[in-house]
Amino acid sequence: MVISMRDDRMINDNYYVYKKEVDWSVLHQGVGIPVTIQIVFHNTIKKFLSRGQSKDIYLVLEGKTYKARLVNQKFDERKYPGRSDILQIRYNPQSDIAERLRTIFAASYKYILEQRNSLPENQRKFIKVPEEHKEYLAIYTTEYPDTYLLECITQEDTRIVKESLVNEDEQEYEASINYNTVDPNATIAAINQIVKIRKLNRAIGETLKLLYNYRCQICGENIGARYGVSIVESHHIDPFVESLNNNAENQVIICPNHHRIIHRARPVFNRRKLIFVYNNGVEERIILNQHL
Repeated sequence: MVISMRDDRMINDNYYVYKKEVDWSVLHQGVGIPVTIQIVFHNTIKKFLSRGQSKDIYLVLEGKTYKARLVNQKFDERKYPGRSDILQIRYNPQSDIAERLRTIFAASYKYILEQRNSLPENQRKFIKVPEEHKEYLAIYTTEYPDTYLLECITQEDTRIVKESLVNEDEQEYEASINYNTVDPNATIAAINQIVKIRKLNRAIGETLKLLYNYRCQICGENIGARYGVSIVESHHIDPFVESLNNNAENQVIICPNHHRIIHRARPVFNRRKLIFVYNNGVEERIILNQHL
C-alpha cells in the first residue's frame, strides 16, 4: 500500500489523536489503546472487532507506510466479568516500523536499554523515562479506513519548542492553537517542531470537546447549541508555555466566558477536589468530568 499525499493532508478536520509516552512496548511490540478512546478506533475500521479477532491496519510514518495488526485481545470473561475490551496495535520487534521507531527515539531507547540491563529481569517491565526527557508517539486517524498517521515528538522537538516559548504569553499561545497561526518571528528550523506540537495540542483539545459534546466542564452549558454552532475552548491547567504539558489530564474544556475569566483572575486549581479557587474566595467546581 502506497500513500503519496503529504501526511498533513491525510488528517480530517475532525481527526482524533492518542498521545503515548514512549516505553519498551512502543519500541518493540506496539501500543495499547485506552478504553476511553477505543470506540474511535472501532469507528474508523471497516470491520468491528470482536474479542479474539484481529485485522491488518496501516501506519504511516514520515511518508512511508507500514503494516501492523489491530487486535482485540481475548481473555477469560468468566474470570474477569465486566472487563472492557483490550485493544492493541501490534507489530513484531524485528519489523521495519519497530526498528524505525527505535532509531527516531534513540535517546529513550538508550536510557531504557541501559536501565533494563542493570536491573533483575523481574523489575524490567516498568521502566519509565525521566519526566524531563520523555518522548511521545502521536497517533492520528485519517480519511482512509484502517490507516493511521504516526508523528514522533522527540527530545529535540521539545527543546526547540521550549526555547521558542520563552517569552510567549499563555493566552496568546492558546489563541494561536484556535486560529492555527505560527509566530512569524520563528526561525525556519523551529517552525516544523512548533507546527507539530501545536497540531498535537489542538487535536487533544478537539478530542476532549467531542468527549464533552461541546459543553463547559464548569457551568455545563453548550452556549452555541441554541444558534446551531459549537463554541467551547480548551484550557491548560498548568500553562503550556511553562510546563509543555499538553496531556489530556492538563486540559479542561470550558466556555469562552469562563476561559477569559480564568486567564484574567488566575485562580488556583485544586486537582484533588477539581475546584478553581479565586483570590476573592469564590470557588467553582468542575461539574462534568470524564478524563481528569
